[in-house]
Amino acid sequence: MNLTSTQIGELMIQFILAGMGTLGFAVLFACPRRSLPFCALVGAVGWVIYELLIMLGINNAAAALLAVMPLTLLARIFAISRKAPVTIFLLSGIFALVPGAGIYYTAYYFIQNDNALALSTGINTFKIAVALAVGISLVLSIPLPGWKKQ
Repeated sequence: MNLTSTQIGELMIQFILAGMGTLGFAVLFACPRRSLPFCALVGAVGWVIYELLIMLGINNAAAALLAVMPLTLLARIFAISRKAPVTIFLLSGIFALVPGAGIYYTAYYFIQNDNALALSTGINTFKIAVALAVGISLVLSIPLPGWKKQ
């Protein structure tokens, strides 16, 4: 697939906006100041990969799985290089990928007594949440090089 200049421009704008949103969440989460730019970068990279996969026609759950894996790897690399816990970069980084709107609309349709739509939205939201958890678990289960058991 060839990306048009409009799509590339849109991805660049989304990269910046996702980084700003992630940065805002990192500040709200009280991440250390020295880690804030790295938190923003992790979130922006994850979101752009997700959007690129959506543009390629991949469904939401698969796109979330494939986007959270490099995001988690990047968070892990920053955690090692910055000597900080991985959760600082990971929690703020996945903020953009968490299906908050799906959770909201599931509850909304349930309250409105539209059970079929609530179930459909809930299942899709659950798939995305499980994909995020599986992707994070897969990457975090990779052993670190150079660590010896004593």
